Amino acid sequence: MNDFSRQQAGSIPVGRADMAVDAGLRSFMLGVYNKMALGLVLSGALAYIAATVPAVNQLIFGTPLVFVVMFGPLALLFGSMFFMKNPSPTGANLLYWSVVSLIGLGLGATLMRYGARPEGMMDIAKAFFITSAAFGALSLWGYTTKKDLSGWGSFLIMGVFGMIIASLVNMGFAAFTGAAIAGFSFIISIVGVLIFSAITAWKTQQLKYMYYEVAGEARGMAVATTYGALDLYITFINLFQFILSLISSRD
Repeated sequence: MNDFSRQQAGSIPVGRADMAVDAGLRSFMLGVYNKMALGLVLSGALAYIAATVPAVNQLIFGTPLVFVVMFGPLALLFGSMFFMKNPSPTGANLLYWSVVSLIGLGLGATLMRYGARPEGMMDIAKAFFITSAAFGALSLWGYTTKKDLSGWGSFLIMGVFGMIIASLVNMGFAAFTGAAIAGFSFIISIVGVLIFSAITAWKTQQLKYMYYEVAGEARGMAVATTYGALDLYITFINLFQFILSLISSRD
C-alpha cells in the first residue's frame, strides 16, 4: 500500500521487538482496533441501508454506480500505492473511510442475497461471531508471540493471488459450461479461511514493528494507526466472507 505496510522485522531496534507489554504500544494498538471497529460499524449500517431502503438500493444496484461500489475499493488501494508515497493523516483517513464506505455499500448485496433465504440472516450472525472470535484470538497471538512471522508475508500474498486466479478460472468454467466445478467454491472458501487467519496474526505483528519505526513521531503515528486499521479491516471482511460461504454451504 505504501511505506507503512512494507516494514520488515529486520529494521526493528534490537531488543524491542519482543516487548509485548509496552504502554505506548498498547495505546497504539488500541487506537488501531478502535478505528477498525468504527469502520465495521459504519460498514454494517451502510450495508443495511443499501439492502433495505428502496431508493438507496435502486441507486446503488440499479445504476452504473454498482461498478464504483464493486471496483472502487481496489482502485483506491492500488491508486494509493502510486499517489500516496508520503501520506498525510488527512489523506490516510480519506482513503480509509472511502474504502470502508464502498465496501459497506457492497455488503448490502450480501444482506439481500442471504436475507432472501430462511436461515440466511442467522448464517450472517453466526459468521460474524465466529469471525470476531477467530480474529480476536489470532490477533492476540500475533501480538504476543515471540516467533518472527515476517517470513510468512510473501507466501500469504502468493496464496491470495492464487485464490484470485482459481476463482477466476472457476467463474470462467461456469460461464462456458453453465456450471461451476463441483466443490471448487467450497475448497476455495476453506483455503481462504486458512490464509486470512494467518494474515490476521502476521498483520498484527507487523503493526508492532510499524509502531517501533514511528513511535514518538505524531504524524507518522497518526498515519500508521489509520493504515493499520485499514489492513485489519480488510482482513476481517475477507475472513468473514469466507466463513459465511462455508456456513451457508452446509445448509
